[in-house]
Amino acid sequence: MVEGTTNGTRRGFRAWSRQLKWFAGIAVVLVIALVAGLTTAVVTVRRSWPQTSGELVVPGLEGEVRVVRDDAGIPQIYADSMNDLMLAQGYVHAQDRFFEMDVRRHATAGRLSELFGEASLETDLVVRTLGWRDVAEQEVKLLQPATRNALDAYAEGVNAYLAGRPTGDISLEYTLLGLTGLDYTPEDWSAVDSLAWLKAMAWDLRGNLEEEIGRALTAAAVGPGRAAALHPDYPVAEHPPIVGQGAVGPDGFDQDAEPTEGSVPDQGDPASAPDAVAALARTSGVVSALPALLGKGDGIGSNGWVVGGEHTTSGAPILANDPHLGVSLPGVWTQVGLHCRTLSAQCPLDVAGFSFSGVPGVVIGHNRDIAWGFTNLAPDVTDLFVERLDGDEWEYDGRLRPLTTREETIEVRDGDDISLTVRSTDHGPLLSDLAELSDDGGRLDSGVDYTDDGLVDQLDQVGDAAAEAGPDTGEGTELGVSLAWTALEPRPTADALLALNMASDWDSFRTALAGFAAPGQNVVYADTEGHIGYQATGLVPIRRRGNDGRQPAAGWLPETGWTGRHIPYEDLPSVLDPEGGVITTANQAVIDPARYQPFLTSDWDQGYRSTRIGELLAEEVAAGGIDVERMAAVQLDEWSAMGAVLTPYLLGIDLPAGYYSDGQRLLRGWDHQERADSAAAAYFNVVWREVLRRTFTDELPEGLAPDGGDRWFSVVTGLLQRPSSPWWDDVETEDVVEKRDDVLEAALLAARDELTARQSPKADEWTWGALHELDLRSSTLGESGIGVVEALFNRGGWDVGGGSSIVNATGWDASATTRQPQGTVADYGVVTAPSMRMVVPMDDLDAARWINLTGVSGHAFHPHYTDQTDLWARGDTLPWAFGEDAVEDAGEDVLTLQPQD
Repeated sequence: MVEGTTNGTRRGFRAWSRQLKWFAGIAVVLVIALVAGLTTAVVTVRRSWPQTSGELVVPGLEGEVRVVRDDAGIPQIYADSMNDLMLAQGYVHAQDRFFEMDVRRHATAGRLSELFGEASLETDLVVRTLGWRDVAEQEVKLLQPATRNALDAYAEGVNAYLAGRPTGDISLEYTLLGLTGLDYTPEDWSAVDSLAWLKAMAWDLRGNLEEEIGRALTAAAVGPGRAAALHPDYPVAEHPPIVGQGAVGPDGFDQDAEPTEGSVPDQGDPASAPDAVAALARTSGVVSALPALLGKGDGIGSNGWVVGGEHTTSGAPILANDPHLGVSLPGVWTQVGLHCRTLSAQCPLDVAGFSFSGVPGVVIGHNRDIAWGFTNLAPDVTDLFVERLDGDEWEYDGRLRPLTTREETIEVRDGDDISLTVRSTDHGPLLSDLAELSDDGGRLDSGVDYTDDGLVDQLDQVGDAAAEAGPDTGEGTELGVSLAWTALEPRPTADALLALNMASDWDSFRTALAGFAAPGQNVVYADTEGHIGYQATGLVPIRRRGNDGRQPAAGWLPETGWTGRHIPYEDLPSVLDPEGGVITTANQAVIDPARYQPFLTSDWDQGYRSTRIGELLAEEVAAGGIDVERMAAVQLDEWSAMGAVLTPYLLGIDLPAGYYSDGQRLLRGWDHQERADSAAAAYFNVVWREVLRRTFTDELPEGLAPDGGDRWFSVVTGLLQRPSSPWWDDVETEDVVEKRDDVLEAALLAARDELTARQSPKADEWTWGALHELDLRSSTLGESGIGVVEALFNRGGWDVGGGSSIVNATGWDASATTRQPQGTVADYGVVTAPSMRMVVPMDDLDAARWINLTGVSGHAFHPHYTDQTDLWARGDTLPWAFGEDAVEDAGEDVLTLQPQD
């Protein structure tokens, strides 16, 4: 429950950054400063740029450290001890991106309001309720000494950079915040700050929480049968799972075993909670409250694959990876190399790859022996439980039990502190306690106009109807919703990351990943000895018989809960050197449920990307073998599976010759590649959006409108074969029953008109890239709403190809709209994208290639702010030097860090 002064405002959960209108003052001051003198402005912008050459004295170092940067500013760090390597990485990360690190730690601690005021209060309330920081504080105590030492040394490096440095010398953002009156000095960095960010990434990749809510709400709107049709089962026969062999045996997963009856635990029959929808109406908006900075968990996927030496021109394995995340500026990754000059038990690190600013080590990359890549396994690690509450008690197994409570205080810039009482059942924190914030300081209210989340406009209506039909829960009893999430169970995931950096073979690789709890990942592997492999990771709960993870469960029934146990790591699928010599992971099913019964999830990606990747790799093998260039080309494939399915039906519609048939003419010669310069791709995607809108939005709650991703590929593919399905009918038209071809014809006509208005009356002049632009926005000041401020930090206008559920996965939301001078229009802009790309040949690590979505720098106007984005958008990559000689040859700047006398 929430107490405090809120100025009587009843607000919905909107992204906090969109409400920072008080930056108007910055705009005025900034314009005056710019007019006063360009030189002053240049000095102000540049004063926070890091020193990258020469010498610096850094307290805490035991010896000299060299930081060699190439022409993209990517640092390779050389030291004689683990302490110095980690300390120097912290120093370099702070040089490049401390403001990003500082905002992240405020976000993950639920303290954004200290910097940005009441506009970020909703985010802080949700994060405090989830208790990310509390979990991180517990995890620090579980770490191995070597991991704790690395975290502490990293923090010491960050703090060495901050020591005595004015905030204006740290980042331009602090200068602008100071102009608004913020009196702020960053506090010291700590190990907990690093661990808390891992919780944000776990939230971003959390699995099927939205699907749980969506199933319940869709069933309430259209009935269980029709709702089930919108959540199709994974098509194992059409899209092969990652692992095609093996089963769980007495000693864990055995890749050579065949499944036998009783060889694995049975989680029982699924059940649903009829009271779920009523309680969800009060919980609405909480899940979507967190800003894009902390991830939305929707539309997130990745590609990762590895090819054995029998299929490569070199005879050695090649590994590729491109994780798909929300787009931001700076991007989530920053590249780095960490090298002990002399490898020993005391200093065993020789690794390079993609890191998180704020976290020591490398997350994805390679060392001198192995390479690895991540894709999201997306196991079902979250469940919503509908709880029966009576005051400060909750019902379980026919008895009332006391709720667990803790008190939180949120400091609000330019406002009164907010007191928050977090209540929890044994399942987890009560999200529904955030569902109402009344005028007198009660709870956050779901009954407001959520302009950013149309779903919520419908939730109260659905909830009221369900409440009337629901069972009598007794006088004084109310329904609440709690969240069970494995990432809220303290686990030493940071141990796994450090161990992975130092793994040297398959056995040490698997041992390292045993402790990787959250987020659950598919990890592909290759080594210099010629082996390839795959390992599933993550803390996955075992549910009781009354809970199949598909919909919110009745929390008062013992049979719906978790057993308290997890699928043992030894039972998670893995394979070494599989038959066929290729392992492809793109968020598809890990393994056929017929051979593997422990429940991982029922909400896999439908497998279009993984199947396409497999087909392309087979073509390359048949053409003479795979090399680095061909692997990189596969990452850029823009073939649309939906385009191939839907286009023949569109061409079968009889349109008037001339103006309206111009689009069909384009489709007749289309190869289904969604290239940026393709007129046909532009037309197809506008048609696709219109088909989805006209087929589903008349019956679904607004927030559940189709986003156009892989699930909708599968749903519409099935409906196309049923031309009289009720889904085609528009229930809002009286005395007319629309069928498939009616919808397709209307979509074709509307798309022609839209493209004429937005691009050109000449169909050949349309381009997909002009609609499908990549805009990179700062998650803080870049969302201020003040044009002159946003212009400082945001960059945009890259015309890109690809799309949702395409290998080049530049995802867009088919339900999104944006306001333009001419009115509200469809928004085809990129919302998720390959956050980086890498290709690693195991015979020559210096021949590896990599690229980041943005540059390594977080400083606006710095040459390395978005210098890699131009290359990324063109499909180019950078050379990835690894050996010391290659790094020296590529070096542009060398900074020597000296210990303090």
